[in-house]
Amino acid sequence: MSEPRPRRILPIIVLAQFCGTSLWFAGNAASADLGMGDSVAYVASAVQLGFIVGTLCSAWLRIADRYAASRLFFGSCLLGAACNYPLTMLALATLPQPDAAVLILRFLVGVALAGIYPVGIRAAASWFQAGLGHALGFLTGALVLGTSFPHLMRALGARIDGGLVLASASAIAVLGGAAMLAWVPDGPYARRAPSSGGGTLAQAWRSLPGLRAAAIGYFGHMWELYAFWTFVPFYVAAHAAALGAPMAAPTVSLWAFAIIGLGALGCVGGGFVSRRLGSRPVALTQLSLSGLCCVLSPLCFALPTPAFLAFLLFWGIVVVGDSPQFAALVAQESPPAQVGSIVTLVNAIGFAITVVSIQLLDALAGALPAPYVMAVLAAGPIIGVAWAGAGGWRPAPR
Repeated sequence: MSEPRPRRILPIIVLAQFCGTSLWFAGNAASADLGMGDSVAYVASAVQLGFIVGTLCSAWLRIADRYAASRLFFGSCLLGAACNYPLTMLALATLPQPDAAVLILRFLVGVALAGIYPVGIRAAASWFQAGLGHALGFLTGALVLGTSFPHLMRALGARIDGGLVLASASAIAVLGGAAMLAWVPDGPYARRAPSSGGGTLAQAWRSLPGLRAAAIGYFGHMWELYAFWTFVPFYVAAHAAALGAPMAAPTVSLWAFAIIGLGALGCVGGGFVSRRLGSRPVALTQLSLSGLCCVLSPLCFALPTPAFLAFLLFWGIVVVGDSPQFAALVAQESPPAQVGSIVTLVNAIGFAITVVSIQLLDALAGALPAPYVMAVLAAGPIIGVAWAGAGGWRPAPR
């Protein structure tokens, strides 16, 4: 018997997710004004490493399954907002060599995000059983828009400095956390896990082949996703420079916003399709298409600017559209009392993979011609499609 669900639940979770995840790439968008314009990969990787540590600790202690999602989400938004703006500006103003402090604070932003992104998924899973892929399509679409938002701030003009970008991201993160706290209690499908430890998580991994398939598909997707997002500005600028028509920094930021932000369309559209076809075919189709974009990227780099940007816009749609469907599959294949911890652990491993791919692309950007840099990302989709396309799935509600 289905439980009544207030209509406000999904819109508020989506809004809160957008607000909270705007912290993610705020440091990247403001890196030049932070005096770290040449260290964008380190700024991005510091956040990823913090997210990994935060999610691993959360999974081991089963924090996401032991406490109310709204309170955990709100507290994490407060921590992330504090590290993102006031403490960062204090470090820049008072320390003669603030680079290490800035990276530590970006790391702490990542720790805070461990209580935002996966906790938002857990909150949605507590209200949605049938149609979870559809709900997570909106939720991940909000993450995508939150990720792209700092690039829009930078694109609005040179007068908007990095401090304002950070302040804006912190302010809306606090507002999003407050909205979640005020209006989103745990839903009827929430199950509390009172104890900590990793034994039962390992047991679930060994005994549920569908969970393994969904998780490894997600890992392949993550190899590509954040490296692509991190290096989109580099790739756009490199193409313009190769044609002898360098692009102004605000214009590069505007295209980065469009390419990343359009991924919300892939998430939401894939969510609607999943209601009819299920999450698995939607995830595999989008992962296959993004892998094809990786393979074709050296050829497409030679295209005229309008065609090249159209290619990147399409890539931006499919590169993330599979993410909510893999998240839904992981949640559906997990034991009910362990959904939060398993989703959090899978996120931790996925983001550990992103650190490797981001640093690899950073190294290759200085060693390979620009057209070939993105092609190495194809390895993730190839492995993900091969594994997630295998058997072992159990029927799951759509």
